[in-house]
Amino acid sequence: MTVFSRQGSHLRDAAISLQIRNAVRATRVPIKRPRILLADDHEIFRRGLRSILESRPEMEICGEAIDGLDAFEKAKQLLPDIVLMDVSMPQVDGLHATRLIRSEIPNCQVLILSQHDSPQMLSAALKAGACAYVTKSQVARSLLAALESVIRGESFNWNAHEIAKSESGTNVTDL
Repeated sequence: MTVFSRQGSHLRDAAISLQIRNAVRATRVPIKRPRILLADDHEIFRRGLRSILESRPEMEICGEAIDGLDAFEKAKQLLPDIVLMDVSMPQVDGLHATRLIRSEIPNCQVLILSQHDSPQMLSAALKAGACAYVTKSQVARSLLAALESVIRGESFNWNAHEIAKSESGTNVTDL
């Protein structure tokens, strides 16, 4: 795993954890036309996500939530395939909401969107049951790649994605 040596042991450990989770999920069937629930307390961010995703006809936005509790309730009601979940929200934070959703709706995958760019937050998100983690500063560059990974039944870590791109010379538009 020399690819991750520049990022420190925490990131390397998180990347290994992602590989293990990918191996466990290898039997999961890919999602054909995912139904996606957007969960963020900032309306302008939800609108931006909706705009990006509505341009992709193979994806369906089934609802929006304004906090973690709302995300949990709407996930139970709407049964989305994927929840795009912010971490820092009122009422119930995104990590707790992720644990609730994964315990009640195990087939629902959670992709964490966070302002936090730290190995500790990545680790906490994985422990909560998230299958993917993208920082909000990387949404424009990595969100679709992350969603495509989740749709294929894989995990996604934007740090690993960026390192792999820089070492292979791959442009995000090629993914």
